[in-house]
Amino acid sequence: MSINRRSVVLGSLAVGACARVPSAPEHVNDPITLDQAFVGQFVGAGVFRIGLTGSERRFTARLDGRIEGDRLTVVEDFVYDDGEQNRLTWVFDRAGPGRWTGQREDTVGFAEVVETGNTIRLSYLADFQAGNEVTRLGFEDVIYFDANRRLINDAVVTRFGIPVARVRFEMQPA
Repeated sequence: MSINRRSVVLGSLAVGACARVPSAPEHVNDPITLDQAFVGQFVGAGVFRIGLTGSERRFTARLDGRIEGDRLTVVEDFVYDDGEQNRLTWVFDRAGPGRWTGQREDTVGFAEVVETGNTIRLSYLADFQAGNEVTRLGFEDVIYFDANRRLINDAVVTRFGIPVARVRFEMQPA
């Protein structure tokens, strides 16, 4: 492989890798931890946007989070714009300073959570049921407080490692 071709291939892989990890806005300054962000009751609205088609699926949600020792449980009640409703429950366990692991009914294995000061990074795989089909998707989330102290969750969604969608979910105390 020539140097030019190798540079193009490696450059393409690097660009692709960047697209799989969302970045937090530069103005994010407030520190955040998983338990600080999700203990209590919250309401929010979001959108799941498919990149190739531009189609969207909007949703609202109510969240109820509580902590007992080193375990954080967050119940999420979703209502989608097409009328579908869904309840999912995250259970996160503290894995060390600034680190958590978590599971939800649809996750494959464990989610990895890293608190980085002013952001939280959440990585996981999930199986989504649609009719008789199951689709496995990867999620790379960044969670932070915006300038108005709303909790923002931006995610890049992948299928077979290729970015296919983005999610934006904005929450505030109920």
